Amino acid sequence: MHSCSSHLGAYVTPVRSPGYRRYSGIGLTVAILLSTASACRPGVAPPSASLGGERKAIPVDYVVRATPENLSWGWFPVDLEPVLTVRPGDVVEMHTLTLFGGDGRSEPVADLGEIGIAASEVPEELVAFWKTRESRPREGRNGHLITGPVYIEGAEPGDVLEVEILDVRPLVPWGVNFTRARSGVLSESYPGYRAGDLPLDILPETPDKEPEDFHIIRTVTVDGRDYAVWAAGVRVPLAPFMGILAVAPDLSTERYGVDVPGVRRSGPPGRFGGNLDVKHLKAGTSVFLPVFHPGARFFVGDPHGAQGDGEVSGTAIEQSMIGTFRFQLHKNMALSQPRGETPTHYLIMGLDTDLNRAMRNATFEVVNFLVARYCLRPSAAFSVTSAGVDFTVSEAVDGVQVITALIPKSIFPDSLRRRESGGSVACQT
Repeated sequence: MHSCSSHLGAYVTPVRSPGYRRYSGIGLTVAILLSTASACRPGVAPPSASLGGERKAIPVDYVVRATPENLSWGWFPVDLEPVLTVRPGDVVEMHTLTLFGGDGRSEPVADLGEIGIAASEVPEELVAFWKTRESRPREGRNGHLITGPVYIEGAEPGDVLEVEILDVRPLVPWGVNFTRARSGVLSESYPGYRAGDLPLDILPETPDKEPEDFHIIRTVTVDGRDYAVWAAGVRVPLAPFMGILAVAPDLSTERYGVDVPGVRRSGPPGRFGGNLDVKHLKAGTSVFLPVFHPGARFFVGDPHGAQGDGEVSGTAIEQSMIGTFRFQLHKNMALSQPRGETPTHYLIMGLDTDLNRAMRNATFEVVNFLVARYCLRPSAAFSVTSAGVDFTVSEAVDGVQVITALIPKSIFPDSLRRRESGGSVACQT
């Protein structure tokens, strides 16, 4: 069924034409298409107002908002009723939240107001989530707010779900980054920690001292480009992406992140994707995820305004975002773990709790990819990998660490690129 489920009508918006109504809810103008036309007919959703000016409208079929009913807190429930069912090729706009301000004792508007966040800049969805927080299970779960799942018709175990990331844009003009004396790679739980390693000289907030353990980072536009700006005036180009891109995991094969039976927490990434924190998976790229359950069940969350490779403090710029995605299915594409693709590179990932093992795993994955895709012998593939492929530490702070290899498409001759575009080709032996 191409679902516009009635019980989700207030939270999942099928986009219809010809008319739309504008309203302001979070300090940014949001456009929602409205009509009395037949349900689920495709339309065009005018985008939220951008910090950098007008954005190109992207045709969408559905909008999934970050309402309490559409959020999971810190885990990937494999049997949760889907918030939406779509067909391959459908385009879905999904709203995501950062938890900051939504899990405290004080109501978010008041809590965030104490650190300079205006009421108009606090998402209504965050306030709604806060009201439900005490009724949600917490044992064995992490802190991410995760939107989904979206059920893709026809997806079966053994398939590969391709998620085309069409757009990622800010929901609010601020984010937060945490820097504690022993957070991230300086934590005592970090695999590289040794007894006697010193913390940074970072003190907690006191009544007469500004806090050093978190930073509110504003998003501004300078000469038509969006930047994240620190209080000291340092600015970093805004580069929005979703830290969590996932399908429902196979709990029977998950080696990490299952501390309570039946609960796969959101902290460590895995074969199903999850908290990959690969900053290259931004608008204009695709992520490929192996499917373990019927419908794939796509989740998204952990929105970031910008992040350096490694995410060394333990957090990026945690900033609520809106993502727009198109879903495609691949029936004959063997894939053991997540993979990405940009217009210029293939992104091959290696995961492990040991960064050295993650590097080794990524190298094997690259060699296997080159052998299968370009019919290279393993020795030649290993040689090309060593000379022409860059490896980067995407994240080192989530328990399971991620090395991403960037294979430039430009190194392959036209004959190989033509072979690639022609579909499956048996390699000569």
